[in-house]
Amino acid sequence: MSPKQQRGLATADLLLDTALRVYADEGEGGVTVLAVTRASGVSLGSLYHHFGSIDGLLDALAQRWLERMLTELAASLRGPRTARTGIRALVRAYLAFVREHPAAALLLHSARTDRRTMERGKELRDAQEARLSPFARWLDAHVESGELAPIPPALMESLVLGPVVAVARRWLSGIDDVDLDEAARVLPDRIWRSLAP
Repeated sequence: MSPKQQRGLATADLLLDTALRVYADEGEGGVTVLAVTRASGVSLGSLYHHFGSIDGLLDALAQRWLERMLTELAASLRGPRTARTGIRALVRAYLAFVREHPAAALLLHSARTDRRTMERGKELRDAQEARLSPFARWLDAHVESGELAPIPPALMESLVLGPVVAVARRWLSGIDDVDLDEAARVLPDRIWRSLAP
């Protein structure tokens, strides 16, 4: 990679990191071109060059963190030998990600990201296929072994992640009526029961 390309990547990373910091401090409405360029020291032209718009920057930021989360979730499935322990590991990994990266998790669970996902669902799903394949292969292997009920993959994903996403959203909303440690203890067995043959 040439020095110019390295500088370009460093600038893009700086803009992404700064956008997340502004998002954490000011909320979605505070993430403006002016706020991000001021906080980063990067020119307006560079922001537009790398991302096209503030929406492009936020889309790239959400994509970056979604990839990180999916990588961590896939890694959580490498150790467990049974479907039950895999579900436990996946739930714990998801909730740990939310706790360790609350600003990124808030962005990933935001109405804006939901809206953009609905608008570009198939495109995003196709782009994430490589990251989702380990999860799909893991599910398939446990369905074939008889540990999990033969449920269509999209429904299986909803049964596994739906409750975890709901708890994450509730915790991120600041309602303060859900404990992530308790959720990590309770949810895996409840989810397992919904998937058992």
